[in-house]
Amino acid sequence: MGEVRDPQPVKIFVGMLTAQLSLLQKVNNLLQERLGPIDIESEILDFDCTRYYEKEMGPELKRRFLGFQRLVHPDALMEVKLLTNQLEQVLSEQGKRLVNLDPGYLTAAKVVLASTKDCAHRLYLGNGIYGEVTLVYQDRRFQTLPWTYPDYRSEAYHGFFRRVRAAYLAQIGTKGY
Repeated sequence: MGEVRDPQPVKIFVGMLTAQLSLLQKVNNLLQERLGPIDIESEILDFDCTRYYEKEMGPELKRRFLGFQRLVHPDALMEVKLLTNQLEQVLSEQGKRLVNLDPGYLTAAKVVLASTKDCAHRLYLGNGIYGEVTLVYQDRRFQTLPWTYPDYRSEAYHGFFRRVRAAYLAQIGTKGY
């Protein structure tokens, strides 16, 4: 019989998607108030792999990722997703979101995203929130899975997650694998 152990803490990140770059600092501040200091930021990236969000948020969408310094228990992902949904509503105008916030966490072995949508490859976390392994770290690089979103397949995203992983490994005191 396997021994029940507490999981290692994880590193939370949030992907911000918006057409209004002026909102990024406000969102940074709101997230830091609730999740603690940001220790890693991505560049501002073009989001052009789908037009899914354009009707609600407008064209020429941009993505920025934030990584948070404080490590947390993996079950915190559900609460972080509920928080980001609440912030999206607070920042909405006339029933339309101005920013989409996609939280997740990183371990040495994987990148996990939170979602409100069920799917065959997602596990229920509680309170209407599901978790999905989106990338796995294998053979010294991030590997995609059949359901990995097109943007998460990009080298720009993988580069950000390599930086987050390096910071995470330093925080937990291991060189990784």
